[in-house]
Amino acid sequence: MGKIALSLLLASLISAATSASAQSPQSGAPTIDPAWKAPEVIAFIGLKKGDKVADIVGGRLTASLAQAVGPTGKVYAIETAEVVEAHPEIMGKMKALAAQSPNVVVSDDPVASALPSALDAVFIRQNYHDLYDKFMGPADVPAFNKAVFAALKPGGIYVVLDHVAVAGSGIGATDTLHRIDPARVKADVLAAGFKLDAESSILADKSDDHTKNVFDPSVRGHTDQFLYRFKKPK
Repeated sequence: MGKIALSLLLASLISAATSASAQSPQSGAPTIDPAWKAPEVIAFIGLKKGDKVADIVGGRLTASLAQAVGPTGKVYAIETAEVVEAHPEIMGKMKALAAQSPNVVVSDDPVASALPSALDAVFIRQNYHDLYDKFMGPADVPAFNKAVFAALKPGGIYVVLDHVAVAGSGIGATDTLHRIDPARVKADVLAAGFKLDAESSILADKSDDHTKNVFDPSVRGHTDQFLYRFKKPK
Protein backbone atom coordinates (compact mmCIF):
# COMPACT_ATOMS: atom_id res chain seq x y z
CA MET A 1 0.00 0.00 0.00
CA GLY A 2 1.46 3.37 -1.02
CA LYS A 3 2.00 6.11 1.58
CA ILE A 4 -0.74 8.35 0.14
CA ALA A 5 -3.30 5.57 -0.07
CA LEU A 6 -2.41 4.34 3.41
CA SER A 7 -2.84 7.86 4.78
CA LEU A 8 -6.22 8.19 3.08
CA LEU A 9 -7.37 4.82 4.39
CA LEU A 10 -6.34 5.58 7.95
CA ALA A 11 -7.86 9.06 7.79
CA SER A 12 -11.12 7.43 6.73
CA LEU A 13 -10.96 5.01 9.64
CA ILE A 14 -10.21 7.80 12.11
CA SER A 15 -13.05 9.92 10.74
CA ALA A 16 -15.40 6.96 10.95
CA ALA A 17 -14.45 6.24 14.53
CA THR A 18 -14.90 9.90 15.43
CA SER A 19 -18.38 10.11 13.95
CA ALA A 20 -19.32 6.81 15.56
CA SER A 21 -18.20 8.04 18.97
CA ALA A 22 -20.16 11.27 18.70
CA GLN A 23 -23.29 9.64 20.03
CA SER A 24 -23.94 6.54 22.12
CA PRO A 25 -25.71 3.64 20.38
CA GLN A 26 -27.84 3.34 23.51
CA SER A 27 -29.19 6.86 23.00
CA GLY A 28 -29.69 6.66 19.25
CA ALA A 29 -27.93 6.00 15.95
CA PRO A 30 -24.77 8.01 15.26
CA THR A 31 -24.54 10.39 12.35
CA ILE A 32 -23.35 8.34 9.41
CA ASP A 33 -23.24 8.67 5.64
CA PRO A 34 -26.45 7.28 4.07
CA ALA A 35 -24.26 5.84 1.30
CA TRP A 36 -22.97 3.28 3.81
CA LYS A 37 -26.53 1.84 4.01
CA ALA A 38 -25.89 0.87 7.61
CA PRO A 39 -29.48 -0.25 8.40
CA GLU A 40 -29.54 -2.52 5.35
CA VAL A 41 -26.10 -3.96 6.09
CA ILE A 42 -27.00 -4.62 9.74
CA ALA A 43 -30.24 -6.29 8.64
CA PHE A 44 -28.30 -8.46 6.19
CA ILE A 45 -25.91 -9.58 8.92
CA GLY A 46 -28.96 -10.68 10.89
CA LEU A 47 -27.84 -9.86 14.41
CA LYS A 48 -30.17 -10.21 17.38
CA LYS A 49 -30.12 -8.89 20.91
CA GLY A 50 -27.50 -10.61 23.04
CA ASP A 51 -25.27 -11.64 20.13
CA LYS A 52 -21.48 -11.44 20.25
CA VAL A 53 -19.90 -10.01 17.10
CA ALA A 54 -16.33 -9.19 16.10
CA ASP A 55 -15.94 -6.06 13.97
CA ILE A 56 -12.60 -6.39 12.20
CA VAL A 57 -11.03 -2.93 11.86
CA GLY A 58 -13.97 -1.38 13.69
CA GLY A 59 -15.11 2.13 12.86
CA ARG A 60 -17.97 3.18 10.65
CA LEU A 61 -20.53 0.57 11.69
CA THR A 62 -19.34 -0.30 15.19
CA ALA A 63 -21.97 1.85 16.90
CA SER A 64 -24.69 0.40 14.67
CA LEU A 65 -23.56 -3.12 15.54
CA ALA A 66 -23.61 -2.23 19.23
CA GLN A 67 -27.14 -0.93 18.93
CA ALA A 68 -28.22 -4.09 17.10
CA VAL A 69 -26.93 -6.51 19.77
CA GLY A 70 -28.14 -4.35 22.65
CA PRO A 71 -26.78 -4.05 26.18
CA THR A 72 -26.77 -7.83 26.69
CA GLY A 73 -24.66 -8.35 23.56
CA LYS A 74 -21.05 -7.58 22.84
CA VAL A 75 -19.15 -5.96 19.97
CA TYR A 76 -15.42 -6.66 19.82
CA ALA A 77 -14.00 -3.73 17.84
CA ILE A 78 -10.69 -5.12 16.64
CA GLU A 79 -8.36 -2.49 15.21
CA THR A 80 -5.47 -4.97 14.82
CA ALA A 81 -1.92 -4.20 15.84
CA GLU A 82 -1.07 -3.46 12.22
CA VAL A 83 -3.61 -0.62 12.05
CA VAL A 84 -2.64 0.80 15.43
CA GLU A 85 1.07 0.75 14.65
CA ALA A 86 0.45 2.85 11.56
CA HIS A 87 -1.95 5.27 13.22
CA PRO A 88 -2.15 4.87 17.02
CA GLU A 89 -4.69 7.66 17.60
CA ILE A 90 -7.47 5.45 16.27
CA MET A 91 -7.47 3.62 19.61
CA GLY A 92 -8.38 6.84 21.41
CA LYS A 93 -11.33 7.39 19.10
CA MET A 94 -12.61 3.85 19.54
CA LYS A 95 -12.09 3.90 23.29
CA ALA A 96 -14.24 7.03 23.40
CA LEU A 97 -17.01 5.05 21.75
CA ALA A 98 -16.48 2.17 24.17
CA ALA A 99 -16.68 4.56 27.13
CA GLN A 100 -20.17 5.54 25.96
CA SER A 101 -21.19 2.01 25.05
CA PRO A 102 -20.31 -0.64 27.64
CA ASN A 103 -21.12 -3.42 25.16
CA VAL A 104 -18.15 -2.37 22.95
CA VAL A 105 -14.73 -3.86 23.69
CA VAL A 106 -11.75 -2.45 21.80
CA SER A 107 -8.57 -4.42 21.15
CA ASP A 108 -5.37 -4.05 19.13
CA ASP A 109 -4.13 -7.63 18.87
CA PRO A 110 -2.32 -8.80 15.72
CA VAL A 111 -4.78 -9.75 12.99
CA ALA A 112 -3.74 -13.40 13.23
CA SER A 113 -4.72 -13.67 16.91
CA ALA A 114 -7.42 -11.06 17.32
CA LEU A 115 -10.59 -13.10 17.70
CA PRO A 116 -12.37 -14.05 20.90
CA SER A 117 -14.30 -17.33 21.07
CA ALA A 118 -17.97 -18.35 20.91
CA LEU A 119 -18.93 -15.56 18.52
CA ASP A 120 -22.27 -15.32 16.75
CA ALA A 121 -20.84 -13.24 13.90
CA VAL A 122 -17.65 -11.83 12.43
CA PHE A 123 -17.82 -8.78 10.16
CA ILE A 124 -15.01 -7.35 8.04
CA ARG A 125 -15.85 -4.21 6.10
CA GLN A 126 -13.67 -3.02 3.21
CA ASN A 127 -10.57 -4.54 4.74
CA TYR A 128 -10.55 -8.15 3.56
CA HIS A 129 -8.43 -7.08 0.60
CA ASP A 130 -5.92 -5.58 3.05
CA LEU A 131 -5.19 -9.05 4.38
CA TYR A 132 -3.31 -9.56 1.12
CA ASP A 133 -1.28 -6.35 1.08
CA LYS A 134 1.45 -4.72 3.16
CA PHE A 135 -1.09 -2.99 5.39
CA MET A 136 -1.84 -6.25 7.19
CA GLY A 137 1.56 -7.81 6.91
CA PRO A 138 0.42 -9.39 4.55
CA ALA A 139 -1.53 -11.84 6.69
CA ASP A 140 -1.76 -15.60 6.34
CA VAL A 141 -5.24 -15.46 4.79
CA PRO A 142 -6.07 -19.19 5.00
CA ALA A 143 -5.04 -19.16 8.67
CA PHE A 144 -7.12 -16.03 9.29
CA ASN A 145 -10.24 -17.57 7.76
CA LYS A 146 -9.71 -20.75 9.74
CA ALA A 147 -9.38 -18.65 12.89
CA VAL A 148 -12.70 -16.98 12.06
CA PHE A 149 -14.26 -20.42 11.58
CA ALA A 150 -12.92 -21.61 14.94
CA ALA A 151 -14.07 -18.46 16.75
CA LEU A 152 -17.68 -18.80 15.61
CA LYS A 153 -20.35 -20.90 17.24
CA PRO A 154 -21.87 -23.65 15.04
CA GLY A 155 -24.31 -21.81 12.80
CA GLY A 156 -22.40 -18.55 13.28
CA ILE A 157 -21.98 -16.16 10.36
CA TYR A 158 -19.04 -14.47 8.66
CA VAL A 159 -19.86 -11.37 6.63
CA VAL A 160 -17.44 -9.83 4.13
CA LEU A 161 -18.03 -6.45 2.48
CA ASP A 162 -15.42 -5.09 0.08
CA HIS A 163 -14.74 -3.23 -3.15
CA VAL A 164 -15.17 -5.18 -6.38
CA ALA A 165 -12.15 -5.75 -8.62
CA VAL A 166 -12.22 -6.81 -12.26
CA ALA A 167 -13.46 -10.37 -12.62
CA GLY A 168 -10.60 -12.83 -12.86
CA SER A 169 -8.07 -10.46 -11.28
CA GLY A 170 -7.87 -12.45 -8.05
CA ILE A 171 -5.71 -10.52 -5.59
CA GLY A 172 -3.93 -8.48 -8.26
CA ALA A 173 -5.61 -5.20 -7.30
CA THR A 174 -5.49 -5.43 -3.51
CA ASP A 175 -2.43 -3.23 -3.08
CA THR A 176 -2.83 -0.97 -6.11
CA LEU A 177 -6.58 -0.28 -6.27
CA HIS A 178 -7.65 -1.60 -2.83
CA ARG A 179 -10.10 -3.97 -4.47
CA ILE A 180 -10.48 -7.73 -4.64
CA ASP A 181 -12.18 -10.13 -7.03
CA PRO A 182 -15.34 -11.37 -5.25
CA ALA A 183 -14.73 -14.86 -6.64
CA ARG A 184 -11.42 -14.97 -4.78
CA VAL A 185 -13.13 -14.13 -1.50
CA LYS A 186 -15.71 -16.86 -2.04
CA ALA A 187 -13.00 -19.39 -2.81
CA ASP A 188 -10.96 -18.37 0.25
CA VAL A 189 -13.83 -18.55 2.70
CA LEU A 190 -15.38 -21.73 1.34
CA ALA A 191 -11.97 -23.41 1.61
CA ALA A 192 -12.04 -22.68 5.36
CA GLY A 193 -15.18 -24.79 5.77
CA PHE A 194 -17.92 -22.17 5.45
CA LYS A 195 -21.04 -22.40 3.32
CA LEU A 196 -22.29 -19.42 1.32
CA ASP A 197 -25.53 -18.39 3.03
CA ALA A 198 -26.52 -15.24 1.13
CA GLU A 199 -25.24 -12.35 -0.95
CA SER A 200 -26.61 -8.86 -1.44
CA SER A 201 -26.41 -6.17 -4.11
CA ILE A 202 -27.44 -3.30 -1.82
CA LEU A 203 -24.02 -1.67 -2.28
CA ALA A 204 -23.62 -2.52 -5.94
CA ASP A 205 -22.90 0.35 -8.34
CA LYS A 206 -22.94 -0.37 -12.07
CA SER A 207 -21.30 2.98 -12.84
CA ASP A 208 -18.04 1.74 -11.32
CA ASP A 209 -15.91 0.03 -13.98
CA HIS A 210 -13.58 -1.52 -11.32
CA THR A 211 -10.43 0.01 -12.80
CA LYS A 212 -9.97 3.01 -10.49
CA ASN A 213 -8.35 3.20 -7.08
CA VAL A 214 -11.14 3.35 -4.48
CA PHE A 215 -9.70 6.67 -3.22
CA ASP A 216 -10.04 8.28 -6.67
CA PRO A 217 -12.39 11.25 -6.21
CA SER A 218 -14.53 10.09 -9.13
CA VAL A 219 -15.51 6.88 -7.34
CA ARG A 220 -14.67 7.38 -3.67
CA GLY A 221 -17.72 6.60 -1.58
CA HIS A 222 -19.53 5.19 -4.60
CA THR A 223 -17.60 2.07 -5.54
CA ASP A 224 -19.22 -1.18 -6.57
CA GLN A 225 -19.18 -3.33 -3.44
CA PHE A 226 -20.06 -6.95 -2.77
CA LEU A 227 -21.63 -8.26 0.43
CA TYR A 228 -21.43 -11.95 1.30
CA ARG A 229 -22.75 -13.86 4.28
CA PHE A 230 -21.16 -17.21 5.02
CA LYS A 231 -22.28 -19.68 7.67
CA LYS A 232 -20.39 -22.16 9.80
CA PRO A 233 -22.24 -25.50 9.54
CA LYS A 234 -23.98 -26.71 12.69
